[in-house]
Amino acid sequence: MKPTDFFKKFKSWYLWGNLAAMAFVVLLAVFGLKYWLGVYTHHGEAIVVPDLRQKSFRDAQHILQGLGLDVVVSDTGYVKTLSPDCILEQTPAPGEKVKSGRVVTVIVNAEHSPMIALPDIIDNSSLREAMAKLSAMGFKVGKPEYVPGERDWVYGVTVRGRQVVAGDRISVDDVVTVQAGSGMRDESDSIEYVDVDAFEPVDEGDVDEFQVVTAPLSDEEPAAE
Repeated sequence: MKPTDFFKKFKSWYLWGNLAAMAFVVLLAVFGLKYWLGVYTHHGEAIVVPDLRQKSFRDAQHILQGLGLDVVVSDTGYVKTLSPDCILEQTPAPGEKVKSGRVVTVIVNAEHSPMIALPDIIDNSSLREAMAKLSAMGFKVGKPEYVPGERDWVYGVTVRGRQVVAGDRISVDDVVTVQAGSGMRDESDSIEYVDVDAFEPVDEGDVDEFQVVTAPLSDEEPAAE
């Protein structure tokens, strides 16, 4: 191919028309993708999250649906002074700006107080260990009750005057009373006394020797030959 023929191709309207069409298609694709991403991600859209605390879950769900947001319960808590199903906490926090379709997670108030299983502390730990363990688990621990037994050793646990054992589920609102030994012996405990003298060895040297005494024979009895 001659150089003049090569340069003539650049002067062809057909070539420049194809290049212009290709550039238009590329620009159209770029702007179309940008527009689609903006619609999909709600670019520039911001919704202020309302304060849902102390509202019922049903009311919160109705409010968020009206704003284009969803709500999901993530956990439960317990506040005695608030009604059941009342929202205690929320994420995102009130006042934050989010996009449409965002899920707001909430913590709702439980209907009953939480129940905790009593650990194995009866006849298995000291008073100090038991009190520390119960407090760490969230129990309300009252003043210990002392009973006859080894000092500060745990002999029982009571709740509302009722004896409980390991594994029993107890409300966090109930006061747990630990029964520990006072170090005093119970009067009902029997003690066996042993007569030490009964087990003392007998000294053979102290035993009185005796002699066989023959009684005198009567006149009627014949003498032994």
